Amino acid sequence: VQLQASGGGLVQPGGSLRLSCAASGTISRFKTIGWYRQAPGKQRELVATITRGIGTDYADSVKGRFTISTDKANNTVNLQMSNMKPEDTAVYYCNAIFDRVPYWGQGTLVTVSS
Repeated sequence: VQLQASGGGLVQPGGSLRLSCAASGTISRFKTIGWYRQAPGKQRELVATITRGIGTDYADSVKGRFTISTDKANNTVNLQMSNMKPEDTAVYYCNAIFDRVPYWGQGTLVTVSS
């Protein structure tokens, strides 16, 4: 399983950014796929995930601002981030679980700053 994240960059507070994660093969085979992030000096934390047969899950800190979605035609999972805050600054990682094994993408840096 290979996961390739893209879309990170610098955005001003209140702005928007869209992350994409391209998976090798069909994403329908993953039980769970989604995004985590790790800010400097902090532990990696869940941002948003989609679990097959259950639905979506969001961190409280991003509810109402971030939206996770999948594009099965292109085997990607996307994270639309809006009304961004400086505390959203982190390296964002794509994650997928297949056969109970977690897989990670390489991470993409998101910086929210004026």
